[in-house]
Amino acid sequence: MLYTVGRSPYQCDFNVIFNLLASGDDILFIQDGVLAGIDGSCYLPALMNHGVTLYVLKEDIEARGLVGQISDKVQVIDYTDFVNLTVKHHQQFAW
Repeated sequence: MLYTVGRSPYQCDFNVIFNLLASGDDILFIQDGVLAGIDGSCYLPALMNHGVTLYVLKEDIEARGLVGQISDKVQVIDYTDFVNLTVKHHQQFAW
């Protein structure tokens, strides 16, 4: 499943997200959700323990002045890659 997280991790309940995740799922941080991908974020270790792949949208990083602050555990992608993720996953959940 593809999860798109568009809200700041400080404005949503990540514990609920943790309960939904399964190994092989992908999470794409967009809009204010990109804050969860900042290096040193307390959410990254817990997400990585679930066996999911983490992505962050490049344009949203740039718009928020966060270039160079994203963890190397998170893959930076563009809109074309975003489309490819939506094609890959038949089920999607927007958070």
